[in-house]
Amino acid sequence: MTVDPELLIHSDAGDLAFSVASRFVTALVDAQSTGAVAQVVLTGGRVAAAVYSAVAESPARVEVDWRRVEFWWGDERFLPSGDPERNETQARDAFLSALDVDPARVHPMPADTGQGAEAAAAAYAEELAAAGSPTFDVLMLGVGPDGHVASLFPGYPQLGVTDAAAVAVHDSPKPPPTRVSLTLPQLNRAREVWFVVSGSDKAEAVAKALTEGDVPAARPKGRNRTLWLLDEAAAEKIPNT
Repeated sequence: MTVDPELLIHSDAGDLAFSVASRFVTALVDAQSTGAVAQVVLTGGRVAAAVYSAVAESPARVEVDWRRVEFWWGDERFLPSGDPERNETQARDAFLSALDVDPARVHPMPADTGQGAEAAAAAYAEELAAAGSPTFDVLMLGVGPDGHVASLFPGYPQLGVTDAAAVAVHDSPKPPPTRVSLTLPQLNRAREVWFVVSGSDKAEAVAKALTEGDVPAARPKGRNRTLWLLDEAAAEKIPNT
């Protein structure tokens, strides 16, 4: 069961990143309060990098047992390991390298080693299954100007895949052309889905997702909560805000 999305609008990208970082730390503390291992899905992009840096700099980060956090990714650019364009590289540089995480609980999507994106997607699906197909506590997503989420693009057949946890994506409309992405059913395996979006270039896509429902970003829903965490620029085309 899902609930209606909630909007939280921040003054600018910096305020947004600070607020999301604080919310993220609190969510992990809450998830661990019962003794559970927290399950989170990371995203990429400019605002995500700012959020991760804010987490690393937050004094409250010490409240989290980082060795009891499982880190997953919603999508990945299919590039060699360590490539600066990979979401994994961005997250490691911004905050994972600064935290006492358990390396066995960091689950990057496979890098391009010549095996092909289909094999990489299958391997990631197997890794999720081996972990018990977890229900994620927090799943963070960005939104593209075309309304895509993860690497699920408008009009692409991967949007309709329901029998796999992860898929290969070819001929992406934004570089690099080859990617790996979680599917919509997998994105919907989260207690809370957070859309973290900044910038006026995303405003039209945000408004469409919230009012028309005809873009991929309209489809992921948290089981308990769906949050749209925006700055004023990203929210500027939402009616009545």
